[in-house]
Amino acid sequence: MDTRIKITDVTGPYREPREQVFSYDYSIQRASWPTAQAVRVKVAIPEELDVLRVKILGEIAGTPGQQLMISKFLSRHIADEKIRIADADGMLAERRDTVVDPFTGPLDHLFARLDVWAREQRDTLRAEIKTLVGL
Repeated sequence: MDTRIKITDVTGPYREPREQVFSYDYSIQRASWPTAQAVRVKVAIPEELDVLRVKILGEIAGTPGQQLMISKFLSRHIADEKIRIADADGMLAERRDTVVDPFTGPLDHLFARLDVWAREQRDTLRAEIKTLVGL
């Protein structure tokens, strides 16, 4: 039986109230599920986005508009990878609406996988950002 998830829709980013996170809402489907399920993925701005931005791009400058575009681009790619990590870790195995919290606190052991991904994808992400914002 095919147990892979298929992402059917993504919306966001949204700024969560009272939290320093961006969130994305995914609709995921498995072949064995009768309907798609919702997954909210939260990307912590200081602990995930800012840390990985420096690892991928170094200390860069740019206009506020360029910085906004970079944040939106990177946070979406981080959220996409977080959903793959959460699926591999069994967090999306059951058919129910789920929240994938930032990989801090109780989930900080998962940040290492996100860090490895960032190092492996560094050149690709840099090239895409250069094309997108001209830095």
